Amino acid sequence: MSISEAVFPTETQEPAGTGQAPPAHQALRRVEEAFGVEFSLVDGRSGELVYSSPDQPGENEQVWAELCRQIAERGRPQFLAEEPPLVVLAVPLPEADGQVLVGVGTFVTHPTPAADDVTRAAQRLGLEPETAVGWAWRQTPWAPEALERVSRLATEQMSADVRIRELEEETDKLSVNLVATYEEISLLYRITQNLRISQSEEELGRVAIEWMQDVLPAEGLAIQLLSVAKEEECLTHRGRTESVTLGFGQCPIDDAQFARLVDHLDLGTRNRPTVVNPPATQDPTWPCPEVRQMIVAPLAEGANVFGWLAAFNHTSGEEFGTVEASLLSSVGAILGIHGGNIELYRQQSELLAGIVRALTSSIDAKDPYTCGHSDRVARVAVRLAQEIGCDQETVETIYLSGLLHDIGKIGIDDSVLRKPGKLTDEEYEHIKTHVRIGHRILVDLKKLDDVLPVVLYHHESWDGSGYPGRLTGEEIPLPARIVAVADAFDAMGSDRPYRKRMPDEKIDEIFHSGAGRQWDSQVVEAFFRAREDIRRIVQSDQDHGECDPHERT
Repeated sequence: MSISEAVFPTETQEPAGTGQAPPAHQALRRVEEAFGVEFSLVDGRSGELVYSSPDQPGENEQVWAELCRQIAERGRPQFLAEEPPLVVLAVPLPEADGQVLVGVGTFVTHPTPAADDVTRAAQRLGLEPETAVGWAWRQTPWAPEALERVSRLATEQMSADVRIRELEEETDKLSVNLVATYEEISLLYRITQNLRISQSEEELGRVAIEWMQDVLPAEGLAIQLLSVAKEEECLTHRGRTESVTLGFGQCPIDDAQFARLVDHLDLGTRNRPTVVNPPATQDPTWPCPEVRQMIVAPLAEGANVFGWLAAFNHTSGEEFGTVEASLLSSVGAILGIHGGNIELYRQQSELLAGIVRALTSSIDAKDPYTCGHSDRVARVAVRLAQEIGCDQETVETIYLSGLLHDIGKIGIDDSVLRKPGKLTDEEYEHIKTHVRIGHRILVDLKKLDDVLPVVLYHHESWDGSGYPGRLTGEEIPLPARIVAVADAFDAMGSDRPYRKRMPDEKIDEIFHSGAGRQWDSQVVEAFFRAREDIRRIVQSDQDHGECDPHERT
């Protein structure tokens, strides 16, 4: 049995793939290489003999025990005894695997020593004389000075090996930390690169938790986005009117459970990440037993909290700590700022919509018979745009366009607007100028650039017979074609100074005959598909009884 097998029976082989022996093996190997023999080993704490080497003549355990303990404490090689021609050398080994060992070796200092000299020395050292004599004749002699010098060099080399191993371990840990830090920085960079107002909180949140799964040791992640507006407040830029929870991986909770956790942890009063590990999650009052470990961070901008970001259940069953909490806090801050920007944009959009509605009210005040017309046109046009499949941005533009399509009538004479009879040619030409007047009113408002084509062209006809530019077919912008149908529908379905509203059958007949001539056939077809919804929009306005012209006379 070798010294490694005797002292370290579970470490007889080098770790697979490392090409490097364990620290204790390395120290023993240094001793063997330096002196060409195996040393016996003594426990540096107890003084007990751990291993008796076949290369040694025997050991006097009782004599050496206390000396070896002292040498282990000092950490320097030392002669235990000098009885020419024999010397006993003790070399402390670096602590490894919880063991403190001292190597003990006996050496011959003279070539071919006399048997009597070896016998006397062996007796004084407590060795078996006959065994010592036979052993001594087989040894290579060492000068004491050489033994001392080599032992010191070996000790220094073993200390250097230990330091190298420590530095390698520190380097490995640093490399792991650098990789983790790089991944975290890359994650934050990728998220910030996706910060666009056009990207909704749901889209960015879904991307963020998917990317975070590669960085965090969590089985699942989730984002809960809180409601930011009431239904009646969302005129143009639609705000979130109820909470939404997005999950990724093995997310153990739904929206309702997320809300219960937030309430249980009293997170509404905190603006920092919260880490929850056992035993807290094992308490009988814990509302979600499926959640064993958890980090939750707010999506906040200042005092405004727009939602919560959470990681659930450590992949190795360990506890979450400050490193994971810091990353969630950073991502939550980015998403919170993004949510704040989107909410500010929504509020500005609603402010603009409010101003637009104030402008349309000025038209209603000028012509009581068309009171509510612009609002109805806007809502009908939105329904048509949705039926056709327009994107949300286009739908919002069409809504504002419907509200403002007749803004130019502010510049039309009241006598012409309210004339109960048929208009003269001159009066009709004057009415037609309202599209250019409206365009001039709005042209300097950059926020309404997309609305201008509708204000200017909503009286163009598919066959080129309209005004003001006599555009044909698809030369007319799609939003203008949609608003044209909504405008015509409300005009035909409303009372005017010169006539009563047309019956639905007559309106339908006019649209059928005008499709592909006055109006875009695609829009007219959408009108008939959404006819019942459009009826409800108009009926709702009539049921509210707003702006009855007869009550204003």
